[in-house]
Amino acid sequence: MRVLVAEDERLLADTLVAGLRHLGFAVDVCYDGDAAAERVAVHSYDVVVLDRDLPKVHGDEVCRRILAVGRETRVIMLTAAASIRDRVEGLGLGADDYLTKPFAFAELVARVRALSRRAVAAVPPVLDHAGVQLDGARRYACRDGRPLSLSPKEFGVLEVLMRNPGLVVSPEDLLEKVWDEHADPFTNAVRMAVMTLRRKLGDPPVIHTVQGAGYRFGG
Repeated sequence: MRVLVAEDERLLADTLVAGLRHLGFAVDVCYDGDAAAERVAVHSYDVVVLDRDLPKVHGDEVCRRILAVGRETRVIMLTAAASIRDRVEGLGLGADDYLTKPFAFAELVARVRALSRRAVAAVPPVLDHAGVQLDGARRYACRDGRPLSLSPKEFGVLEVLMRNPGLVVSPEDLLEKVWDEHADPFTNAVRMAVMTLRRKLGDPPVIHTVQGAGYRFGG
């Protein structure tokens, strides 16, 4: 799951980023609305955690631009204003959720996960294909009942592939969804993650290489 945190309070932003990355999310961060607008125009995010009162470009305008791009990106709007009118205005702009500061990190994580499930239609919280089970909320995966010890990137790759069973997923798509903006697109990070993931999954193979196109999950 790829998340953008757009928050001008740097300590809060950096704390959220560190916590989300610790839980295995791929997270980008920016501290003003101008940078946020640039990122949502270039990258496909599952969820944007968006402070409403951003400098340079207001959070309201960033939210409008996210909707204009036409992707399935979900928006959680953050604000220090707790009035019902402010919440109604934020949701009226197209935000999917609204969280008033201060808030508990655990609640933010729960809301991010809930919105990410809504971003992809009809995807169950526990994926089960070809004897492999993956529970994104609990960060747990197993094959035929055997627990799998996966790194955050391996888990992310497996989740993306299992969300698209039988379909070819390109290395570029995996890099976009599982790594953050600091990932070098010319490295072999995706290939190495797939290689170690295959080894941990064992036989018979369930991740297949489609030459020149990418990878496909299926028995």
